[in-house]
Amino acid sequence: MSNASETTGQSALDWLKWLLVLTILGGGVFGNWYYQDQSLLIRVGGLIALGSVALLLAVQTAKGHAAWVLMREARSEIRRVVWPNWDEVFQTTMVVLVLVLVFALLLWLLDSGLSWLVSSIIG
Repeated sequence: MSNASETTGQSALDWLKWLLVLTILGGGVFGNWYYQDQSLLIRVGGLIALGSVALLLAVQTAKGHAAWVLMREARSEIRRVVWPNWDEVFQTTMVVLVLVLVFALLLWLLDSGLSWLVSSIIG
């Protein structure tokens, strides 16, 4: 029974946190518009500060924490990728370009042949 009430309490608290995140971000957008006569550097600094606070608050929620874990796992996965060298990239690009040209030529020939056939039947 205690576990269900804890989950409900966390869910309500998460909604409150998300509402606060949206309020902070909306306030930042409004403040950027309202203080448009001020220095751009000050406004950008304020937006970065508010965005950081909103991000830290969002990570404290269940979905935000799950998204943060997903991003960390994706980053570690990207580090394990073996990226191709320049020769492999060049060769693959050339193969793709040649195949595109071949298929374009085949489609043009098919279109021209069908067009000639239809025009000779119709007259």
